[in-house]
Amino acid sequence: MFSNYLIGLREGLEASLVVCILIAYLVKTGRTDALKPIWIGIAVAVLIAMGFGCALEFGSQELTFQAQEALGGSLSIVAVGLVTWMVFWMRRTARHLKAELHGKLDAALAMGTGALVATAFLAVGREGLETALFVWASVHAASDGTPRPLIGVALGLATAVFLGWLFYRGALRINLAKFFTWTGGMLVVVAAGVLAYGFHDLQEADWIPGLTDQAFDISGAIPPDSWYGTLLKGVFNFQPDPTVLQVTVWLLYLVPTLALFFAPVGFGSGKGKVKAPDGTAPDDAPGDQGSRSATAPQAPQA
Repeated sequence: MFSNYLIGLREGLEASLVVCILIAYLVKTGRTDALKPIWIGIAVAVLIAMGFGCALEFGSQELTFQAQEALGGSLSIVAVGLVTWMVFWMRRTARHLKAELHGKLDAALAMGTGALVATAFLAVGREGLETALFVWASVHAASDGTPRPLIGVALGLATAVFLGWLFYRGALRINLAKFFTWTGGMLVVVAAGVLAYGFHDLQEADWIPGLTDQAFDISGAIPPDSWYGTLLKGVFNFQPDPTVLQVTVWLLYLVPTLALFFAPVGFGSGKGKVKAPDGTAPDDAPGDQGSRSATAPQAPQA
């Protein structure tokens, strides 16, 4: 449940910050007439993301067992690829997110209502589709026959929406750089478990051999139905009797990905931190790499 809460919180907060930046910019610039198209675009993006998740869940139930495992395994690998790209993208470019969104919004304002709807839809829709896919893959991997994984996701999303509202009102200040760094690292750990489970699904679908080649079996020490076995399963997608391929994939993904993720920004490319001209502070966008706390744009005072 915790891993799914983390997914809902991390992904939902990114979307909430995007919405916060768009809305606050329009309010500050006196373009409140453009708020309706923005909310329409956001609503369409949310509905499409929810529809995508429902299609994955209910559509897969009509398939045979092997087809379900093949679909689940394939989509788990795709979801891990997307979420890995996302956490690295947010880590490297989030300091410029606000300026980028402002630029797109200015261009959309000049083009008209349709462009505003499209801008909001694209800004939120990508996050929504990535979240729906990764949540589905994670819930599929951690499913224990109870609604707890979905409850965890719902609580995470609700928390993200509430935090986004607090940021908008200026009532909350946290170091977003550290928040996204540590939650991104934990998300990589969750993704490693989803990836290993995805390969196990492909083995069960007979797409990949080695289903009977167990790396170890500690079911006696950590029973899957025990409270601590359930906890490990829910947080890390832990399996007490993994195959050799699962352990190999888990290690080959987790170790280098975490090493690269926690390496200094620009590691290996010769790029350092972006320096602001004339000694000015860099753009105070979510994910700023400075040590100071970051906030979302403040709502204008009445």
